[in-house]
Amino acid sequence: MSSSTPTVAQRRAIEERATGLCEYCRTPATYSLQAFESDHIVPVARGGATSLSNLAHVCGGCNRKKGIRTTGIDPDSGLEVPLFHPRHHAWQTHFAWGSDFTQIIGLTAIGRATIQALQLNRAGLVNLRGVLVRARVHPPQVP
Repeated sequence: MSSSTPTVAQRRAIEERATGLCEYCRTPATYSLQAFESDHIVPVARGGATSLSNLAHVCGGCNRKKGIRTTGIDPDSGLEVPLFHPRHHAWQTHFAWGSDFTQIIGLTAIGRATIQALQLNRAGLVNLRGVLVRARVHPPQVP
């Protein structure tokens, strides 16, 4: 096993810490069509460690959109800013739900850049959120 591969215990711990939600788009694993993955928030290729403080529980879509990125462009200012870091930032500081709870709104430069870079409002997620709103299981409570 490579040192960049999280252990079974690490994967279990990050799943529990995330309370069953993608730590970026807040999609519940229960309703996701894609398997959830362990993301190195700071990628190994950029010096990130395989430690609980650098691992996040994320859906496959967010993990692929993020790739090895650690920064993104804030569409309002055009400035390069850090992406949302689930261990250092509080979700509710940087994001909010739109009025119908299907869109994530960026409250800060970090939030806006992360929404754009990870495409947190991609069509499939917006559609799923609409179904989950009607089923009264969305939006999730943010820890």
